[in-house]
Amino acid sequence: MESKKLKKIGRPRTIDRNHLLDLAEKIVVEHGAPALTIDALAKAAGITKGGVQYCFGNKDGLVDAMLTRWGVDFDKQVTAMQNGRTDALSHIAAHIRVTRDSDPLGDSRLAAMLASLEPSSEQLDKTRQWYRKQLDGLDVSTQQGRNTRLAFIANEGAFLLRSFQLFDLNEEEWQQIFHDIEKLLPKDADD
Repeated sequence: MESKKLKKIGRPRTIDRNHLLDLAEKIVVEHGAPALTIDALAKAAGITKGGVQYCFGNKDGLVDAMLTRWGVDFDKQVTAMQNGRTDALSHIAAHIRVTRDSDPLGDSRLAAMLASLEPSSEQLDKTRQWYRKQLDGLDVSTQQGRNTRLAFIANEGAFLLRSFQLFDLNEEEWQQIFHDIEKLLPKDADD
């Protein structure tokens, strides 16, 4: 009598893309952006390099997915902070408040990823477009519009200085800076 081997039939193993992105962020935080490779992520996740490549294609796809996720999360926070208002002034005021209340560790992760981008990369172009979109609809022919643009630029400068750990600020100093930045905004934009 011939023996038959029973094959287990089950659901194919699925890869949790968000879990991979969490692990990728952890690699960047613990070891820096250059340590983020497809191989390092596969080892951290306990899957094959092919599994990571299936999810993201290549390292550029992985970085794009990480930055896209951060951008979507940030945009959701800004929208929630706008309280239903859709004008450019309210958008920038909300953007500044979200940055003011942001997590320094999360900011450093984003800064590390941005620093790793090649100047000609597609992701850098997307980042430039995202920044341009933040100022869409702002009337810079008025003093109010110019002050709002200046507040936005000061906000992003403070964010980058803290994120790259170039300017050591305690929480009180951070809040004082944002108090000054928010003085540039029109009174009704930051309600």
